[in-house]
Amino acid sequence: MSAQTATTASSTSTTGHDTPGWAVLGPGGIARRFLSQLPSSEVGATLVAAGSSSPERAGAFASEAAEHGFADVTAATYDEVLADPRVDAVYVSTVHTGHAALVLAALAAGKAVLCEKPLSPNHGTSMALADAARQAGLPLVEAYMYRFHPQTAALLELVRQGAVGTVTHVDASFAFRAGDRSGRLFDVDTAGGGILDVGGYPVTMTAAIVQAATGVAVAEPTELTATGSLGPTGVDEWTVAQLTYGGGITANLRTGVRVQDDNAVVVHGTTGKITLTDPWTLGDDPTIEIRTIDEDPRTLSFAGAHPYALEADATTAALAAGRVDAPQFTLDESLATARTLDKWRAAIGLRFPFEAETADIPTVSGRPLTVAAHEPDRADNPMRYGDVAGVGKRMSRLVMGVDNQPDLAHASAIFDLFVEQGGNVFDTGYIYGGGVLEGRLGKWIQNRGVREDVVVITKGAHTPHCDPESLTRQLLESLERQGTDYADIYMMHRDNEDIPVGEFVDVLDEHRRAGRIRVYGGSNWTPARFDEANAYARANGKHEFEVLSNHFGLAEAYDVPWAGCRHATDAASKQWLEERQVPLLPWSSQARGFFTGRAKPEDTSDAELVRCYYSDDNFERLRRASELGERFGVPATAIALAYVLHQPFPTFPLFGPRTIAEARSSMTGLSVDLTPEQVAWLDLRD
Repeated sequence: MSAQTATTASSTSTTGHDTPGWAVLGPGGIARRFLSQLPSSEVGATLVAAGSSSPERAGAFASEAAEHGFADVTAATYDEVLADPRVDAVYVSTVHTGHAALVLAALAAGKAVLCEKPLSPNHGTSMALADAARQAGLPLVEAYMYRFHPQTAALLELVRQGAVGTVTHVDASFAFRAGDRSGRLFDVDTAGGGILDVGGYPVTMTAAIVQAATGVAVAEPTELTATGSLGPTGVDEWTVAQLTYGGGITANLRTGVRVQDDNAVVVHGTTGKITLTDPWTLGDDPTIEIRTIDEDPRTLSFAGAHPYALEADATTAALAAGRVDAPQFTLDESLATARTLDKWRAAIGLRFPFEAETADIPTVSGRPLTVAAHEPDRADNPMRYGDVAGVGKRMSRLVMGVDNQPDLAHASAIFDLFVEQGGNVFDTGYIYGGGVLEGRLGKWIQNRGVREDVVVITKGAHTPHCDPESLTRQLLESLERQGTDYADIYMMHRDNEDIPVGEFVDVLDEHRRAGRIRVYGGSNWTPARFDEANAYARANGKHEFEVLSNHFGLAEAYDVPWAGCRHATDAASKQWLEERQVPLLPWSSQARGFFTGRAKPEDTSDAELVRCYYSDDNFERLRRASELGERFGVPATAIALAYVLHQPFPTFPLFGPRTIAEARSSMTGLSVDLTPEQVAWLDLRD
C-alpha cells in the first residue's frame, strides 16, 4: 500500500471497511492503557488483532479487548497479524529493542505505525526507520501521547502568543522510583534506564516550547551537559541535564527510575511563568497555571481528553492524508529527539553493549546486507560505476566519507543504505577521529563480511608527520585498525615538498609490491609535483601515482579550509586533468554547503564559506544550478554533484552525509544527465 492509495477521509480505512482497524504488537502494560482509551476514538477505530511472540499473552489481551467492546479480536503471531487485511495500523509496544524489526515489518506490510517511545534505542536505528517510512509513503508516529493532548496544544499556543513574555528557561522532569532493580527498566540488553524510558518526555516538551517560542520547525540543543548515576545493572538511574537552545533559551531536565521527582513542566518568561503539574500521565483534570506580573493567576482545565485515542486517530488521519507522519509530532522531531537522547547518554558515559564499537551490530532489518553493486544494471540501482586501473573492482562513482559518523550504530545504518543503493567505495584517513573512524569502518566491514565487495581508500602521512617513515608506520597501523591486510587505494594525505619526491615513490612502490597497496596516489598534491613523482617512477621502474584527491567542484575555490590543502577548480588544473585523464577523487565537491541554500551574499556569518567561495561568479553558478535544478526537479546540490560526475576526465566524488536523508538527497544527483553545453554553462564558460 502506498500513500497514493490512501483515502481522503480519516474515518474510512484503506482496506475497504468503514472504520480504521488497529492491531497491537506487544500486549504489555502500556498496550493496555492504549486499549482502555481506544473506544474513545473520534473516528470509531476498532481493535481487530493482537500479536505477540507468546500465544498466551496474545490470547489474554484479546480476551481483555472484549471487555472494552472489541469482540472480534484475533490473537496471532506478529506475521499473521501483519498479513491480516482488516489491519490498517499497528501499535508497536514491545521493549525498546524490539521496536525496529516490527516497525520495518509493518511498513513492508503496508500498515501505518504508531510506535511507543523511544522509536529505537539510538539515532542510527531511528534514521533507518524514518527512511523506511518515507520510502513506503506510510505514517510512522512516535507515541509521545501527551503531544496529542489539548493541554499541550494550549501550552504551545500560550508560548506563541507571548503569555509570559519572551521564554528564557524551561524546567521539566519525569522520574519515578521503581520498586526493585529487576525487569526491563534495569536491563542493558533491552535499553533500560530513565533516559530512554521517560527522559524523552522532558526533552520533547522542551523542544516543542522552544519551537513555539522561536518559530523553528525542529529545535535541538546547541549545548548539552549532564551528570548522572549508573546503577549496578549498568543503566542510568538518575540524571540531570542542562541544555542551551538557539536564541539563548536554557533548560534543566531530570529523569530517572530510582528517584521520584515532581514530574512537572515550568516555562519561565520575562513576565511570568507557566506551570503544568500533570504534563505526562494526564489524569482526569490536568491544568495549566499562568502567573504574570500584570494579571492575577489563572488556571486552565483540560478534563475529559483521551490522549491514547487521540494519537491513534492522528496516525490514521495521516494515513488518509498521504502523510508519513503526524503534525503533532513529526519524523524530523523524532530524529532530533533521538540525537538529543544519544547526547544525554554520552554525557554520562552510557552506551549499551549492543551498540558498542566492538559489537556485531546487524542490519536494522536483521536481514543480510544486499550488495547492489553486484547488480549494477538492476532497475532500482541508482548508482553509476567506473574503473581505476589496478584496483581490480568496479567502483561506484560516489564515494562515502566516514568522518561524520558519531558511533558504530549510526555508521552502520548509513553505510548499509549506501551499499544497498549501489555504493561500494569508502574513504577514510589515519587522522580521522584519532583512528576511531578507521576502526569503525573496519568493524562494519567485518560485521557485514564484505571486504572483497568494497573498495577502501586509506590516507596517511598528514602534516606534520609527512615523511617516508611516518607513511610506513601509519599505513601498517591503518591496516591493523581496519582489520585488513591491504588498501585498495592508498593516498598520501598531504605532500611535503622539502622531501625529494622519489623518496615517497620508493616507499609506496615497496608497499605495493608487497601487496599492502593496490593503487596509490596523492591527496592535496599540486599537478606539478604529481608529474614530478611520475617522471621519477618511469625513470626508475616504479609504479606511478594513479589517482589524485584535491578539492574540486562547481564553485571555484579562492582559498581552502585547512592548511596544506590543494584545489583543482582553476582552469589550468582542469586542463591538466583532462589531458592526463587522471582519476580525480574530489573532496568537498558541493563546496561545504555553498549549494544547499546556506550561502547568500548578505549572510557573512560563516567566515570560512565567505573566505573560500564568496564571489559574484560563484553566486552566478549557484543561480544557474538552482535554475537547472528546477528543470530537472532536483535541488541545486544534486546539480553540483552532476557537474562533477560529467567532467571530461574520470571523477569519483567524495561525500560525507550526516544522516540517511542527506545521503539520499545527495544521491539524487546520480539521476541527472548533463550535456557538455550544460556543464559549460554552469561553469560560466559560454
